[in-house]
Amino acid sequence: MEAIISNISGLTAIAAAIMIGLGAFGTALGFGLLGGKFLEASARQPELVSMLQTKLFIIAGLLDAISMIGVGIALLFVFNNPILSTALELLKSAH
Repeated sequence: MEAIISNISGLTAIAAAIMIGLGAFGTALGFGLLGGKFLEASARQPELVSMLQTKLFIIAGLLDAISMIGVGIALLFVFNNPILSTALELLKSAH
């Protein structure tokens, strides 16, 4: 019984680390592309910098929100694991 609980807890920690890591990697990649394209566009048309900057911050907020949702889901699984709760209920009902 303890082996099953520790196995679920360990795999949950690995899954949470992968979710947070891939979210951070994707966000970093997105911010890099977004900043590069902003600099290119502002160099080509300097008169549009204020409009482009507004759109840049809106997209940056949405891009950051996606990774924060992944972090929230990962923390849900770490601190309130529904899979572990179900496994514990099934193990208690089996005894």
